[in-house]
Amino acid sequence: MLIREANIRDYPQLRQIYLDSRRESFHWVNTDEMTLDDFDRDTLEEQILLAEENAHILGFASLYVPNRFIHNLFVHPTAAGKGVGDLLLKRAVAELGTPVTLKCVSENQIALNFYKKRGWKAVVEEGEPGAKYWVLIYEVHT
Repeated sequence: MLIREANIRDYPQLRQIYLDSRRESFHWVNTDEMTLDDFDRDTLEEQILLAEENAHILGFASLYVPNRFIHNLFVHPTAAGKGVGDLLLKRAVAELGTPVTLKCVSENQIALNFYKKRGWKAVVEEGEPGAKYWVLIYEVHT
């Protein structure tokens, strides 16, 4: 599996992955309001890393580099459980350096467990009722 920076030719597949994976796993929101254009809006000014196998994109991470922040990490539902998210997360941390932060919707227990198993610490829960999220941090202690 190859992890590389995305380019504009990758955007059609990235848009579809973003839409499909959110519709599959974001059971707490109205998925009918999601569109392919959401990807462009939600990754504006971010560095995008993708995981690719046999010229097929399996997932991506978008990074807001100035704040050492992982904004999005999505794996296509058909590629779940194959180590894609783990590889993207490791590469994102390598690109950004530590400490690095991300936010995870409180209701997304699968994602929260994924991060915690990899050494991320939940620091604070923020947001309004129905839209709460955890801020998580990853630090390397020497």
